[in-house]
Amino acid sequence: MPQKFTPKMFCWLLAAALPCAGVVALCAAADEPVKEPVGIVEGESISVQGPMSVSVIDGKVKTVLRSGGELRVKSGRATIDLVEGGKIAVCGPAHLSVLKSAGALTVALDSGTIHSYVDQEPFLTIYTALLQAKPLAIGGAPQETLVSLEANGGLSVRAIGGAVRIEQQLNGQSIVVPQSGDVFLSNGQLTGMKAGGGHGSCELGELKFQPPPPQVSVPATAEEVKQRHLADTKPNLPNARPNSSSDEGPIYQVFLPPMRFDANLKVQQAPDPNLIVLVRRVRVRPTLIFEGRVEGDALIAESRPAAPVTAASKPNPALGTAAGVPATNPTVADRVRTLWKRMWGPKS
Repeated sequence: MPQKFTPKMFCWLLAAALPCAGVVALCAAADEPVKEPVGIVEGESISVQGPMSVSVIDGKVKTVLRSGGELRVKSGRATIDLVEGGKIAVCGPAHLSVLKSAGALTVALDSGTIHSYVDQEPFLTIYTALLQAKPLAIGGAPQETLVSLEANGGLSVRAIGGAVRIEQQLNGQSIVVPQSGDVFLSNGQLTGMKAGGGHGSCELGELKFQPPPPQVSVPATAEEVKQRHLADTKPNLPNARPNSSSDEGPIYQVFLPPMRFDANLKVQQAPDPNLIVLVRRVRVRPTLIFEGRVEGDALIAESRPAAPVTAASKPNPALGTAAGVPATNPTVADRVRTLWKRMWGPKS
C-alpha cells in the first residue's frame, strides 16, 4: 500500500536538498574564470558593479576594478590607476564599463568625460553608441586623450599626446585627429565635424607609475655551467683572416650645389653638371709581409776531429832569417851590422 506524502516528509527532503544545492553553487563558482584586473578605482561618490575585488595596499583598503565591471560616477571625479602604470580620470556624472583581454582595454562610455594616459600598454579603445576613438602613439611616446560625451549625443575628442583615430561603426568611415587637435562631432556623423572649442574638461591628476618588478635570480643549470666552462677553457685565438669586407670597395661621394626653387617658374632649372663634384676614395693595400717560423726536426752537424799540426807547417825563425827576411823586431846589433854593410860594402 503506497505511503501518504506528509508535510514532515517534505521537510526532510528539503533539508537534504539544501547541502546539494550549496555544493553545486560552489562548483559553478570554481569553474568561472577569474577576470583580469584593470586597475584601482578611487572616488568620493562612485558605485562599482560586476567583477571586482578588494585588496589592502599600504594599510588602506582599495577597490580593484576587473574586466566586465561597471563604474558609475554620480558627481565629482574618480580615477582608475591602471595596473600597467597608466591612468584614467572620469568626471561625472558618468557611466562606463570596461573589458580587458590580452593586453587590450575597451571602455564603453555611456555618458560623461574621461581623460586617459597610457604609456605603451594597454591598447585602449573608447566606444560610444555610434563612434569609436582609438589613441595612436607617435614615435613610441605616451598617449593622452580626452573624450567627452554630452547628453544630446555630441562627442568631443582632444588629442593631447599622440593622435586619435575616430571611426564610424555603421559605415566604417574614419578620420585621424592629429596631436594637439580638438574636434566636436554631432549626432555621430563625421561629415559635420568642427573645431572642439574646449568642450569637456577633466583633470588627470598625479600619475602613479608602477615600480618595475624585482628580478629573481635563478640558479644555473648543469648544461649552462658546462657551456660556460667550455667557453672559459677555449683559447682566445686571433682570426687568421680578419673580415675587411667593409674596407675593400671604394667609397663614392657626390657633392651637389645648393638646390633652388623659383615659384614664378613652371619648370625648375636643373643644376649645372659642371658644379657637381664626384669624390672616389679607395684604400691602398699594404705590402704583404709574412712573419713566422719553420718548425721541424733540428739538424745535427757532423763533428770531425781537427787536423794535427805537422812540423813542416810550423814557422822556423832561423830559416826566415837566413833567407833574408828581416825579423819582426831587429836588435841594436842587427841595425849596426846593416849600416856597416851599406857604408863599406862591395861598391866601395
